[in-house]
Parts: sequence; C-alpha cells; structure tokens
Amino acid sequence: MLFKRTVGSVLGAQIDALTWDDAISRLLGWAHARESRYVTICNVHVVVSAWRDATYRAVINGSDMATPDGAPVAWMLRQQGFAGQSRISGPDLMWVLCERAAKEGVPIYCYGSTEATLGLLKGRLPAEFPDLQMTMESPPFRALTAEEDAAAVARINDSGAGIVFIGLGCPKQERWMAEHRGRVNAVMIGVGAAFDFHAGTVQRAPTWMRDNGLEWLHRLVSEPRRLWKRYLVTNTLFILGAAQQLLRK
Repeated sequence: MLFKRTVGSVLGAQIDALTWDDAISRLLGWAHARESRYVTICNVHVVVSAWRDATYRAVINGSDMATPDGAPVAWMLRQQGFAGQSRISGPDLMWVLCERAAKEGVPIYCYGSTEATLGLLKGRLPAEFPDLQMTMESPPFRALTAEEDAAAVARINDSGAGIVFIGLGCPKQERWMAEHRGRVNAVMIGVGAAFDFHAGTVQRAPTWMRDNGLEWLHRLVSEPRRLWKRYLVTNTLFILGAAQQLLRK
C-alpha cells in the first residue's frame, strides 16, 4: 500500500510530519496486508544518536515511517512549517494500535523485554482489549545465532501477526527492524520502554509532564543512576544541534 510521505529534517534524521489519524490509518493498512515495514519512534536520544552515527542515521532514514516522539522533535518540525505537529510516542501508539487491532482482528506480536515484564503485559492487555490476539517472546540478551534468528522469524510469521512491537531498546531495536525488513511479514514498530510502562514495571510521567515536554525529567528522577549521563549528554547535544540547524535556516 503506497502513501505519500511528508518529512522534515531534525539534525539530519528524516521525521514524518503527519497526524495521529494518518499514522494509524497507514499502519493498519500495512498490518492488514501483512506488508514487511518498519517504523522508528524518534525522541531526542534517537535523533542525537543518528546525528552522531551515520550508519544509525541510515537506519532511521531508511524506515517506512519515523514518528516525532518527544516534544523537542515535534517542536522542530513545527519550526519547519508543519503547524500543529504533535508527539506520536511509542507507548501511546502501541496502546491505540492494540485497541484498533482488537476491533479489526489484527494479531499482534510483542518481541523483547523480559519474561517477567511480558508476563505482566500478558495479563494487562487482554483485560483492556479482550478480543486482542497476541503472542509474546522474550529473546535472549545476547546476539542470536543464524539458526536462532531464523526460528524467531518463523515463529513471528507463523503467528499471523500484522503488527510486531519491538522492545529491544535504542539502537538495537531499530537495527533489528532494518535487518529483518523483507523477512518479517508484518509492520515492525520499535516502541522502546512501552512494554515496561504498560506492564506497570516502570511508572510513566504524568500527563501534564508529557504534554509540556518534561517526560525526560520524570524518567531521570526515577532512574538517576542509569539515565543521568544519557540525558546530560543527549539533551545538551540536541540543543546545540537544533540551534545550529535553525541558525542555518
């Protein structure tokens, strides 16, 4: 199914300018047709990583859809004339798609995270969406052999899933999706920490913080030891890169 893409550039990453309705319609169209596609959810961390790494940037720019997750990324698109561009984040996108998939009979597959998290998710999603057809798999936390990888692809395809949510973390999940386009017969969406948020193992920021671009601060306060360096470095680099881009414009 062909769609006309409209994209803006954020530090060299090509991000789609689109509405929620357009994104959902496009994704469900691919899912019903079981087209092999991959979707990247681009927050500040993803954009800065792509800015600093040309091979990773090629992965992002090669995706079939790259949504503006993170208020600063959406703001940068608005500065390029895409008025009203909103965030399209991984957790929110996953939730809306699960609801629609349940109504439209599209099976989903969750690939990533831990057995414990997936066990909780397996209880939460059917409680919210009783008609949802789903399969879950926690792969080993190491590189798979060629045989193991082929077996995982076969399990995904045999499940009949039209949507595969990938929760391997950045940049692993984006690279995984790029490597598996053409092999996995479904639309793959890298949703990052969405499994943890929806399973309840990680508390998500309140709505008012998400709406005001402060979700990163909530995560930093929640996990300071793990995330302080990432946010200190990436947020600073994003501000510098965004300023350079806007000044050049």
